[in-house]
Amino acid sequence: MSHETIAISGASGALGSLLAELAVREQPAETVILTTRTPDALADLAALGAQVRFADFDEPESLTAAFAGAQRLALISASNVVGDRVTQHGAAIDAAAAAGVGHILFTSMPRVDEDDHPAGHAAREYRATELLLPPAGPAWTVLRNGPYAELNLVERIADSLVGGDLVTNTGDGGMAFVSRIDCAAAAYAVLTQDGHAGMTYDITGPASVSYGDVAALLTEVLGQPVGFRGIDDDEMAARFRAAAVPEEMVEPRVALGRAIRGGFFSAVSPTVEQLTGRPGLPVRSVLETHRDTLAAIVAAAA
Repeated sequence: MSHETIAISGASGALGSLLAELAVREQPAETVILTTRTPDALADLAALGAQVRFADFDEPESLTAAFAGAQRLALISASNVVGDRVTQHGAAIDAAAAAGVGHILFTSMPRVDEDDHPAGHAAREYRATELLLPPAGPAWTVLRNGPYAELNLVERIADSLVGGDLVTNTGDGGMAFVSRIDCAAAAYAVLTQDGHAGMTYDITGPASVSYGDVAALLTEVLGQPVGFRGIDDDEMAARFRAAAVPEEMVEPRVALGRAIRGGFFSAVSPTVEQLTGRPGLPVRSVLETHRDTLAAIVAAAA
């Protein structure tokens, strides 16, 4: 079976590394191009035969050569909190077209075409990037990845723990948390299947889960009680500041909680199963995978 050569940008990042590892497992490593600002971080995949290349969205001259030889590109959205993602993404799109890439997959976020998006400027940047794709030339697909379960329920959960309680401004609102593992699997499916050109897909978890539900799941998974307490937006902002969350992230994270409270991210899409042939991972599975880390975080907050 022949495989098209695929390129993955941001291949040493949280999502990109999962996609890179999946690609190297599923097809000949020499048909996988991994671009990153830190090539040494991908030495293990280079040793397996993957083509690891330097690329920096802030250095447009590095991009065309980095993408050369790829038929398809996974353009993982830039992770900077403050900055011009549109310029960065636009440089990558232009470079991909110049390199002869035939299909670009871009990772976006849900509902970025709505004016009242809680992510504000970040959402506008994602939408502006989506609009750059059709006139660029190559075929394109957009994956609007929902809020990552690992990010919100593992990596950031300490910021919302007070004593034995999970404390948020999300009320009873649910969110269709999606595992990065499923986002990587969905992206790989699009990169290796036909029929997705010109499509925009919502990538979510299999159920909408509230933070009260998360507290109950943590209680079961950890074998110790974790409560839930709702607070207002001002208290949430104060809590984030007390937890040393960077000031530029305080209001976006308060706004996220407000949006969850209003059901902004509650819609569930079947796309993960449609693309990959298996159901998406439930929140409980993600919590179980990270049980030891979560146990330590909860113990430290007690």
